[in-house]
Parts: sequence; structure tokens; C-alpha cells
Amino acid sequence: MEYTRLGRSGLSVSRLVLGTMNFGSRTSEEDSRAIMDRAHEHGINFFDTADSYGLRQGEGLTEQIIGRWFAQGGDRRDRTVLATKAYLPTGERPNEGGLSALHIRRAVDASLKRLQTDRIDLFQMHHIDRHTPWEEVWEAFGVLRQQGKVLYFGSSNFAGWHLAQAQEAARSRHFLGLVAEQSIYNLMSRWVELEVLPAARHYGIGVIPYSPLHGGVLSGVLRKQREGLAVRSGSGIWAAALADRREAVEAYEKLCAGLGEDPAHVGLAWLLAQDGVTGPIIGPRTVEQLDGAQRALRITLGPDTLAELDAIFPAPGPNGAKPAPEAYAW
Repeated sequence: MEYTRLGRSGLSVSRLVLGTMNFGSRTSEEDSRAIMDRAHEHGINFFDTADSYGLRQGEGLTEQIIGRWFAQGGDRRDRTVLATKAYLPTGERPNEGGLSALHIRRAVDASLKRLQTDRIDLFQMHHIDRHTPWEEVWEAFGVLRQQGKVLYFGSSNFAGWHLAQAQEAARSRHFLGLVAEQSIYNLMSRWVELEVLPAARHYGIGVIPYSPLHGGVLSGVLRKQREGLAVRSGSGIWAAALADRREAVEAYEKLCAGLGEDPAHVGLAWLLAQDGVTGPIIGPRTVEQLDGAQRALRITLGPDTLAELDAIFPAPGPNGAKPAPEAYAW
């Protein structure tokens, strides 16, 4: 396993991040525990979850599964850099969502109880809260850090402007600020390259891409369809994405075949090669999927291959060939 610093912090994290969104919904608790054990065997120490993951609102089932796994002992907790998130509603009443100081305090205490731990290593805002001032957010975060309940703070689904606002507000309080931003980022969705990545690099924020294979569209979906295998991207928004860019996906799978590599592994390797990316979140439903993803760490994409991928999936913006954020300009 390869490791890197999380943003400008001194925290060392694995370059593959274990995503747990499937735990309790698509993956049984027994299989979830096996996946977490295997992740440690591979050297993956960075686990990502959220208080909204699970079957029912407010239940926090995924966090409960992780907490019961920690309770088995064997240094499981100390070997894990634990990240969770809050923002989405946990109930129907007022103040059961968002980033008010009240909800932040309640959300952290509830997550700590479900996770059966005394600290959250990385607490992430699951979305920007347009109604709560940054002074209130950072004051609440400062109290949590003083209490030792949270060590680092991050964001998710923020725009570049939001990152700038957050960091400047933190700077005014002499705080470290955000060390991570979790964004959708993959070959088919490169919008973060316009503003989010430049802002993150400037402020020393590590980018953690989620949906690195665009919901399975970049996992060799066309080959799987030809072979009669069930694929996740056969319905919903991912089916629409495939229909809209089928020729590009065909060219991508052809390129991967020429490399002798699985498309899923190439998609992860491409993200690992991007400046500012800490590591993509992989969300395996089985131990076998987790094992397979390790191949991405051993793939080196040369300049010619990277150029071919750029041709298949161009950078966004009217002048995408120019370095962002100047891609907007003439």
C-alpha cells in the first residue's frame, strides 16, 4: 500500500480509501466485517462513512456496523483513520440537519456512540449549508477539537468558492481549517478540475474522489453486458450517462484492452495520477472486489496513455486544454 499526507496536515493515509456506503444495505454485516479486516490486511487505513448511510433515516446503521467491528478489538480502531460526515436530515424535526452548532454537536455525539469510539479523526460537512455562517461552524468545530472528539475537519460537495470561504474564515481564527474535500470525480465527471481542484491545491486540501467509476460505467460495463453479466449501471442515472456517452465508453474499454488492464483499475489509476488527489473512495460490495482494486496501485499510466484518455474524456470548459481555472478565459 502507498501512503500520503492528507492535505497539508501531518496525517498519513492510504491512497485507496475504503467507502462503507454499501454496509448494511447492499452488503451484510458479516461481509462488511470481512471487507474491513481485508482492508487492514492490504494496508488500507482510511475508512469513510456518514451518519446518513444505512437503510433508514436517522438509524446510522453503517456506523453501527463499523462500531461493532471496532468493539471486536485487535487494534482495529487504532489502525484506522476514521472519517464520517453529517449534514443530511436525521429526523423530521427542526435542527435535525444542516450545520448549525446544535446539529453539529448532536451529530458528532451520536456518531461517536454508534461508532463505539472516543474520537472522529476526520469530520466532514456532507454539503454546504447556505444558512449557517462560517463563524458559527468554526466555533462549533473549535469546541469539538478542544474536547478531543474530532481531530481534523473536511468538506464534501463544496464548490471552489466554498473552500475559499471556509479557509479564510478558519484563517481569521488561526485554525488549521479544512484538510480534505470529498467530490464526485472521475473520467466522465471532471467538473472539479475547473475550480475545486485549483482551490484545494492552493489551500492544501486533499481531494478524495467519490464515485471513481461513475457508478460502474467505467468498470467495463459494455464488456459485461456482452458477457451477460449483471451490471449496476444498467438502470437509473448511470444508464442515462452510458447512453449519452456510449462511443466514449467504447473507446475507453478498447484502450484498456490494449493495455491489458481492467477498465475499473485504469479508472482508479487515472485518479491516482491527478495532482491534488489524496486517493479515490472504493466501495466494494465483496472482498473479491476489494482485492481486485489493489491492482490500480501498480498501474503507471504514461504520458501517451494519459493524452489518449484526455482525448476520449476531454477536460471540461470551453478551453479545457488550458490549465484550470483559466480554462474559462480566452
